[in-house]
Amino acid sequence: MARGQQLRPSIRNYGVNDYQTASKNWGLDTDSNGELYAANNKGLLHFNGEHWELYRLPNNTVIRSVACVGNRVYTGSYEEFGYWEKNRMGILEYTSLTNLIRDHTFTSEEFWQILPVDGDVWFRSFSSIYRYDGRAIQVLNPPFVVTALTHWNGDLWMAGGHRAIYQIHENTWELVLDDPALQDRVIADLAPFGESMLIGTKLHGCYRFDGTRLTPLPETINGPLREFQLNQIYPLSDGKIAFGTIKNGVYLYDRKSDQLEVFSRQEGMQNNTVHAFAQFADQLWVGLDNGIDRFHLNNYLTFYTDYSGVAGTSYDMAFRDSTLYLGTNTGVYYFEGSALSFVPGSQGHVWDLQDVGDVLLCGHNTGTFLVGKNSFQPVSDYAGGYVMARIPESEDEYMQGTYVGLAKFRQGPDAAWKVDYLEGLQEPIKYLAFEDEHTLWAAHSYRGVYRIVLNENRDSLQTVRRFTGEELPNIYNVRLYRIKNQIILQSNGNWFRYDPILDRLTNFEDFEAFSNSELLYFDDERYWFVGNTGSRVITITDLKEFQVILDDQELRRRLTAESDRIIKRNDSLYYITLRDGFARLNFNAFVGKSRDMDLPVPDFYRIADAQALHPLDSNLTFTNRMGREIEVAVAAPSMPQARYQYELKGPVRQSGITDNGTLVFQNLPYGRYELGVRTIRIGNQRSEAAILEFYVEPPWYLSTWSLILYAMMGVGLIFAVRVYNQRKYNRKRRKLEQELQREQAVHLARLEKEKMSREIKLKQKELARSTMDLARNNEMILELKNMLMANKESFGNRPGYRKVIKKLNNSINNKEDWKRFEVSFKELHEDFFENLLEQFPDLTPKDLRLCAYLKMNLASKEIAPLMGISVRGVEIHRYRLRKKLRLDSSQNMSNYLIKFK
Repeated sequence: MARGQQLRPSIRNYGVNDYQTASKNWGLDTDSNGELYAANNKGLLHFNGEHWELYRLPNNTVIRSVACVGNRVYTGSYEEFGYWEKNRMGILEYTSLTNLIRDHTFTSEEFWQILPVDGDVWFRSFSSIYRYDGRAIQVLNPPFVVTALTHWNGDLWMAGGHRAIYQIHENTWELVLDDPALQDRVIADLAPFGESMLIGTKLHGCYRFDGTRLTPLPETINGPLREFQLNQIYPLSDGKIAFGTIKNGVYLYDRKSDQLEVFSRQEGMQNNTVHAFAQFADQLWVGLDNGIDRFHLNNYLTFYTDYSGVAGTSYDMAFRDSTLYLGTNTGVYYFEGSALSFVPGSQGHVWDLQDVGDVLLCGHNTGTFLVGKNSFQPVSDYAGGYVMARIPESEDEYMQGTYVGLAKFRQGPDAAWKVDYLEGLQEPIKYLAFEDEHTLWAAHSYRGVYRIVLNENRDSLQTVRRFTGEELPNIYNVRLYRIKNQIILQSNGNWFRYDPILDRLTNFEDFEAFSNSELLYFDDERYWFVGNTGSRVITITDLKEFQVILDDQELRRRLTAESDRIIKRNDSLYYITLRDGFARLNFNAFVGKSRDMDLPVPDFYRIADAQALHPLDSNLTFTNRMGREIEVAVAAPSMPQARYQYELKGPVRQSGITDNGTLVFQNLPYGRYELGVRTIRIGNQRSEAAILEFYVEPPWYLSTWSLILYAMMGVGLIFAVRVYNQRKYNRKRRKLEQELQREQAVHLARLEKEKMSREIKLKQKELARSTMDLARNNEMILELKNMLMANKESFGNRPGYRKVIKKLNNSINNKEDWKRFEVSFKELHEDFFENLLEQFPDLTPKDLRLCAYLKMNLASKEIAPLMGISVRGVEIHRYRLRKKLRLDSSQNMSNYLIKFK
């Protein structure tokens, strides 16, 4: 079995799933920044290196052609052409030019080509040519079909009538070439090429016209062009010519060396029908019938890809007698020229290829074999030759790790191989490293690491020490290396060194910066690390000053975790195994190109918040609500596979590295920010920063107007508090005054009451005294009366006697005494008599007099002299009074009258 293929540059495929629109792309062009514009079936497709965007025409027609001129992107479609320009938001807006056409009617035309020439822009359909000078449009109507247009040697040229070449002068055209070689041959394209013009026909190859003669190109290129139908011609900046075909992709032709490179679906393209080309620096864009591809021309990294899938995943490579051998999971293959051939009998998984002395040994799933182009001879039947290492201080002895343990290989003088199995370690050994000629380190994939001491002849094991989880972070998949006479281990992403003096493992500080990285390759000068997580870029360093990063998207995508190997061919060329082939790196070209290339400053292409786009200006302002999620899109179109470093300064600080050019900042506190974005490359080199300044407004409750309102509210609150406190103080003062007044009034009332009480008591005393005096006086008069009456007979003078008695009676019933008593009583008991008479109108003055004495709580004995009657008379009177007052016998009449008001 043999299959031919060249090492090709990296081809990046962009399909419908990438740009999310129609598959057909009729035209391509790039602007001065490297941004790509494609004439697509659905509209104008724009790619800035990171993001795809589709812009539709107002009439939604197919765009057939595109050309970038300054800040404008011209497009042509069905009976329509015009230009696009970016607005402040970075969005393309369309301006039609067909309204400038005068005295001309379209004849169902589509514009297939746009050609900028000396400030003018020419639009070509099959029936007419339109010239736009920036102000007006001039129309040329040749009487033949126009199939191509080009600018060469200072003049404008067109192909017409399927066979002739015309030169355009102002408003006319002149037939220049009508060669029989072009008879009835459809001219597909014209292109300037140095001092010549290339004339490509669809089915009869390509010709070179120097102004006088027409010469066909060599059969090297014309043969394929005739077979696969030429569609596009595109001269490249390096002197090569790119030919796009309908049936077999792209042909890159070097006229000086007459060498031809072919790129089709078999070599990694998406489609074999090529509609357009565009070149920017060393990037060649190819517009296809199904997708867009990007070639990296003159690249330091080239690839071999097994598109058939027959060869499988590559595990090792080796050169023997200038022949490249490839060991895969399906067998051993070798290259003769560009043809890949299978070594018969080698089917099965290949783990290891070793150039040992004058032979090539293969560690195979079924044993170990001697490899030749057409031979595969068994050397050992110990299955699974993982790895082989030469024993130090020996030229012809090797130790191999297999599925079943260790095997020693020795090549005798007759070139025959003797293989001895070392008993005592019947376990799969995937990694080997010699500490010295009698001390071997071996790693099992799942049981950890062994330090093995061999006997003198190195054909048996003397001691075996196993390092367990107590000495290593993880015993699974431990890797072993012998680096500068030291045993180095990697476990769980961490690096360790065996210290023979301390007889233990210690941290290996030299590799601390490469934790969680796998060591792919090392020599006396450099170490090659690849990250086990994330983007899996390859870092090449001498652990001192030199460090470069190999970051290729296709390489990262095709590396095989834990199975990658790097094979050094010479000081410049390195081969890297991949899951579906291999890559070849020209290290010197890689380092030189990386150092010589100027890093582009990225551009801001999109600034948006949660609801709207914003102008691509600095000093932007976001509302607090809209600033909860700010999206900033950056790109560096001139730098394929760009990586960006960003740093946000402000109330919060953020920084990092991104591969996709989209930065999203969420829930930023309010304040002013400065965002700096740089492109980065090997050796952590950085471009100048693109700067974006923006301001996130405070929330509404912290806005300027809110703060003013708060200040006003604060002043108002202070005023209100002041007024409230003043009012409170006044209320309290009034309350205190009122309380004081009330207390004073109470005090005065109390004093007045006390005064009145004293006065009443005094009056009561006076009344009581006067009453008692009156009672005593009356009692004395009664006693005197009684004495006189008792000695009545002793008085001889009867009239005189009666006169004395009368006077004594008058003294007892003295009305003046009663009036004085009544006045004094009424002063103490105002309205007593009136109220009493109001309730008891039947009371007589004598009853009222008795009521007054009873209210004074006088006893009957005391009342009797006052009323001038006997005690018996008082009791009778009291009895009658009780009836008038309607009091029963259980009620105390004196108490009743005392309480009566």
